[in-house]
Amino acid sequence: MTLPPLSLRARIIALTAATAVLATVAVGYTVAAADGDGRSPESVAAPGLTLDNAPGLFHAARKGDVRSAPYSSSGTGAADGARSRNTGLSCDRFYASGRSAACIASHPGISQKTKVNVLDRELNTRRTVVVGGIPNRARVSPSGRLVAWTLFVSGDSYASSSFSTRTGILDTRTGYLVKNVETLQLYLEGRRYHAPDVNYWGITFADDDNRFYATVATKGKTYLVEGDIKTWKARTLRRNVECPSLSPDGTRIAFKKRVREGTRNPWRLHVLDLGTMRETPVAETRSVDDQAAWLDDSTLAYALPGRAKGASDIWTVPADASAAGPSLLLSDASSPSMVVAGG
Repeated sequence: MTLPPLSLRARIIALTAATAVLATVAVGYTVAAADGDGRSPESVAAPGLTLDNAPGLFHAARKGDVRSAPYSSSGTGAADGARSRNTGLSCDRFYASGRSAACIASHPGISQKTKVNVLDRELNTRRTVVVGGIPNRARVSPSGRLVAWTLFVSGDSYASSSFSTRTGILDTRTGYLVKNVETLQLYLEGRRYHAPDVNYWGITFADDDNRFYATVATKGKTYLVEGDIKTWKARTLRRNVECPSLSPDGTRIAFKKRVREGTRNPWRLHVLDLGTMRETPVAETRSVDDQAAWLDDSTLAYALPGRAKGASDIWTVPADASAAGPSLLLSDASSPSMVVAGG
């Protein structure tokens, strides 16, 4: 059946309606392009960004956006304000290594909860774990098999004496999940130890996907512990060690050491040689409340408070007694982790 042709008036009405729809779409697109998501002009939208096609310094920006910035270990590190690329992720803490990445972020709700997203090298979510607490630390083993996180469950500062943490580990290969590592059989200075105030935080993994280091606190003292996942045991190695970070070559641990009591500038970054158990303060004299990351075997990266309230900047310092002082790496950034192509 052949439809009768539209009248001139009907065609004008149809044309007007179509024009209005197109105008609305155009305005919506323009507003979206102008407003974006609040990221700075230096940030380049990068759909499909992965750990392989954007190796470099991954970090969390001020609003939680996870970005990748160019970095070279040859001494030409990422210049402050350098163009970075967005992953599309939003995390309070982020860390990537090997085949995996961890993105932990506050989970909306009446009680304080954290969503732990375990990602593959394509930055697709492999598993999500929701646990109680406030995001604090995240780490991934060198192979990417093991993922760990630390949350505050009371208090919000290590400088205070009234805080409690909860640390978990996930084996991405087997799916085995430990929501609280306080079930570890702890040996304190050689003796089996039990106490209701035992508290763990700041896990860092060795490259065998079994051994790890962490901080344990009890009776007002902190210790470096070496843990074994297969036997589920841990033993203390040294007092006054917090937030350990194992070097890529597995020979040293960067940590924050309490050098004065109270909450005013209590810590200083040190490096411990695991072979000799000799510790060396680095050239950063400011109090660093962070789990430092190794960018290579000779450089540490860590966050310090920025100029704006709640902001932080990433700094670097040589991981030895070098006279070279700290250098600003990235402003309005935290959670540094060095990612290489191919894992």
